[in-house]
Amino acid sequence: MGCGSCSTGGGCAPSGCKSNGSCLTGGCQKMEVHDWLSNLDMPANYIPFQVVEVKFKGARKEFFLNNDNIYLEIGELVAVEGATGGYDIGHISLTGELVRMQMKRRKTPLDQVTRKVYRKATEADVDKWKLAKDMEWETMHKARTLALDLRLSMKISDVDYQGDKTKATFFYTAEGRVDFRELIKKMAETFRIRIEMRQIGMRQEAGRLGGIGSCGRELCCSTWLTNFKTVSTAAARYQNLSLNTLKLAGQCGKLKCCLNYELDTYLDALKDIPDRIEALQTEVGVARHQKTDIFKKLMWFSYANQEDWIPLKVDRVKEIMAMNKKGEKPVNLKDEAVELKTTTIVEKVHDYENVVGQDSLTRLDDRNKNRNNNNRNRNNNNRNDRGRNQPQGNSQQHPRPAQQAKPAQQPRPAQQAKPVQQQKPQVQKPAVEGAAPVNTNNGPKPNRNNKNRNKNRNKNRPTDSSEKPKND
Repeated sequence: MGCGSCSTGGGCAPSGCKSNGSCLTGGCQKMEVHDWLSNLDMPANYIPFQVVEVKFKGARKEFFLNNDNIYLEIGELVAVEGATGGYDIGHISLTGELVRMQMKRRKTPLDQVTRKVYRKATEADVDKWKLAKDMEWETMHKARTLALDLRLSMKISDVDYQGDKTKATFFYTAEGRVDFRELIKKMAETFRIRIEMRQIGMRQEAGRLGGIGSCGRELCCSTWLTNFKTVSTAAARYQNLSLNTLKLAGQCGKLKCCLNYELDTYLDALKDIPDRIEALQTEVGVARHQKTDIFKKLMWFSYANQEDWIPLKVDRVKEIMAMNKKGEKPVNLKDEAVELKTTTIVEKVHDYENVVGQDSLTRLDDRNKNRNNNNRNRNNNNRNDRGRNQPQGNSQQHPRPAQQAKPAQQPRPAQQAKPVQQQKPQVQKPAVEGAAPVNTNNGPKPNRNNKNRNKNRNKNRPTDSSEKPKND
């Protein structure tokens, strides 16, 4: 059967269902009851039971009459008669003969079932029902604001809209009675619907809201627990638990319901263990009772100013108690101590070989250390090779140890000697005939002041008649 209200369309699978228990199949509903009679063939003259069980929000289940003999399957949405008029939308949670057994378990007679099933929910009914469910979150916060304005000592924990959007039920918790008549008037003016206030306990509130317990699983009250039995601190005492309210209390603030699960087993085991044992009289001294292992039936005693605890069997403790009543005392309890078996921890041998170091959490750090060590070794080898290739001068002159360790400083790339650009030789014409030309490439660059001085000197120098300037 396909899922009609979630996005998968091909069955309510946990990976695709986003309706959180509101889809058309019963696979993801909490408080689900398995119909183990569904695969059995009924007799030919069998008349189906006309009462069906319908589940609503918050694990609320009610019984309705199917007078029209509509074929209904588990998980289908149906429109049923409302408690105070109108209609409501719910899921079919159980049909057939198992409904008769559920009514017997809940002590609900057939005469009290008066409301009936109208029809299968149509598309318009489902759309209206979804709009009503979308309004619940905003309505709850507005109602809380109104309650705070009126200074009412109550906590509104949940709101349940009826399928036709004509009525809303507000669930609240309070320590005592609350006069909420003024609150109902304001909520009726604000929401324009019929209001019903219903007080619930702390455990019922936790069951409606749900959550994760200290055991790591969903709360029992929100998954399968239907009735809430009283839990007392005596249940913790019988199980030798520390009376710590932080550990024994659940999310509802009360004692955990799971304290009653194993209580009967502890009570059966405690029948053979004597009560109110404080001390045993011996010739060495008085042995005080320290603790009791209920299921192993061992009791530990210790002498004053001694840290060793002496384990004794329950039968032997009863015998010593009978001896003390007669005025007799055993010699020493250490001679009668029970030898406890020590558990040896066996290391598991894995059938695979750790090749790449996947079991080590620091394998990446070790890999980086190896890389750094390899880089250091390479640098040291390069330095040694450079020292060997350099020519040695006087063998008698030994360099200092500090200078020997330092490698030859290589010039930086920016400071390396640039290749000298070859310039064309410029030959200056001599002012005097027979004078040698001056090569400007070799030697230091002449100063401009010296040039000017030489020119002035040549102008003022007397020339012979034989010396004539060359004609170009």
